[in-house]
Amino acid sequence: MDKIIVKNIKAYGYHGALTEENILGQNFYADVILYKDLQKAGLTDDLNKSISYVDVYYDVEDIIKNKRFKLIEALAEMIAHTLLVKYSIKKVKVKVRKPGAPINGNFDYVGVEITREVQDYEMD
Repeated sequence: MDKIIVKNIKAYGYHGALTEENILGQNFYADVILYKDLQKAGLTDDLNKSISYVDVYYDVEDIIKNKRFKLIEALAEMIAHTLLVKYSIKKVKVKVRKPGAPINGNFDYVGVEITREVQDYEMD
């Protein structure tokens, strides 16, 4: 399956379990991979046969900036669900990184990576 990749989206958000994180906020980083057959787009050079990575960027940035979650797992889940529904794709991978996690130690970031498919949200 083909992929559209938008990597290292940086946005300031207020996600975290601690009150200070909800007040002060911090930068979050996200990578998204949307799985879609891109052959028709490639053969026709027609954006309507693909997905605008500009729109994807702004959707992810908006969720990070304007929604609030205690867990980055919930943030990643909202991003995945939004992209699956909005772009009618069958599969998406989302990675969220939080470099300013409140840990007294040396590390680059904490993060989660999830892969979701349409059937993950379908009810029996």
